[in-house]
Amino acid sequence: MREAMLYESQEDQKVQCHLCAHRCVIKNLKRGICGVRENQNGRLQSLVYGRTISRHVDPVEKKPLFHFQPGSRTYSIATVGCNFRCLFCQNADISQMPREIKRIMGEEFPPENVVLSARQSQCRSISYTYTEPTIFFEYAHETAKLAHSSGMKNIFVTNGYMTSEALDLINPYLDAANVDLKAFSDDFYKEQCGAKLAPVLESLQKLKSMGVWLEVTTLVIPGLNDSNRELSEIAEFILALGPETPWHVSRFHPTYKLRDIPSTPAATLRRAREVGLEVGLHYVYTGNLPGDQGEKTLCHHCGRLLIDRFGFATGQYGIKKGRCPDCQTPVAGIEM
Repeated sequence: MREAMLYESQEDQKVQCHLCAHRCVIKNLKRGICGVRENQNGRLQSLVYGRTISRHVDPVEKKPLFHFQPGSRTYSIATVGCNFRCLFCQNADISQMPREIKRIMGEEFPPENVVLSARQSQCRSISYTYTEPTIFFEYAHETAKLAHSSGMKNIFVTNGYMTSEALDLINPYLDAANVDLKAFSDDFYKEQCGAKLAPVLESLQKLKSMGVWLEVTTLVIPGLNDSNRELSEIAEFILALGPETPWHVSRFHPTYKLRDIPSTPAATLRRAREVGLEVGLHYVYTGNLPGDQGEKTLCHHCGRLLIDRFGFATGQYGIKKGRCPDCQTPVAGIEM
């Protein structure tokens, strides 16, 4: 265990957590919505500090990040727990474990081991992913500091539900983030995720203002968030962040508690991509559709193929000094 960051004491041994937008008020010997932060006699404790439930070496494209150190490897870690309860979660066995089976599992793996393993695996970055990194913030924060001192980058793959205070703390060490913008409806967030839309939008705006490299992902679910109106609203919000912000529209597959909805048709993803491009976004990608034209990075000015992809594998790389070799248009991103 590790004493939590970002909480305040209240009367009757209650505490209020200020890590995520739920801002849980937690009674003594109870836990927050995430299931991994417990009030122990008026002190909030993280139950997952240094305890990985999953760690892998991944292509950075799997996060997905297509404009951040493309073609590189990233060391991915997670603990159990999440502050959302998405009915379509593809990692529900670990994200919902504390809530559903009341267990905190994981292997002891302190921050220095994470950084050492990442270096030995020739990774250029560490990704805090699979579950929500906000709920293991103390672990991620300490690891990120060590990673930066070793010359490695840090990536959050997140639902964007952290507070402004949490973003301020991680700001010096956070280099890139992929944020799920799951829909543009408060009803969707409430019914499907147990959350609200507004804090996610606020986090996206703050991350952009902080100078963190930002990419956005929307899992397109038939009948729930795939209307032209909603896709246009998402695209227009991302456009306001900056037209260079990549948008990944990904294919849904039936899972967890949403098994009665079919997989997203390929045509729907291609339509979503067209919506984004028509709004004015420079880079819109189709996800979970290996071999699709929408996986490739094209020059947004002349259309030249700049990075060829199949799934998470990169092929031909045509960017020269951060620019399209044909028309010299800059390509947005980090080390492009």
